[in-house]
Amino acid sequence: MPIEHTTRLRVRFAETDAMQVVYYAEYFVWFEVARTELFRAMGMPYSVISRKRGFHTPVVQAHADYKSSARYDDEVAVRVWVSKVGRSSLRLDYEVTKLPGKVLLCIGHTVHVLIGEDGKPMEIPADIRKKLSD
Repeated sequence: MPIEHTTRLRVRFAETDAMQVVYYAEYFVWFEVARTELFRAMGMPYSVISRKRGFHTPVVQAHADYKSSARYDDEVAVRVWVSKVGRSSLRLDYEVTKLPGKVLLCIGHTVHVLIGEDGKPMEIPADIRKKLSD
């Protein structure tokens, strides 16, 4: 079973356009919020990884397919899960739904590469690989 986490958010006015519909780029911000909470729930907050372990996980690919609209003050759930772990990369998939009825708003994914302080790709450490694959 994939490692997953769900984060609930309420649409803020600043995240909407003139029609009070969520601006498309905000979904990528929500992906980041959910991703950060997933790693925190796994006992690997980004702040600890980058500070103590000396590597970073930049986004090298981001994709979103929009299915329906969210509006100001809607409550949404952002579900994220680890779908693929490579030698130095990982892919996370996302599903955003509007609550309470779980209306599908958006699906997407991001791909991340682990890089060292020198900016070059590095192999995912065994202990992290194990947490990502459990």
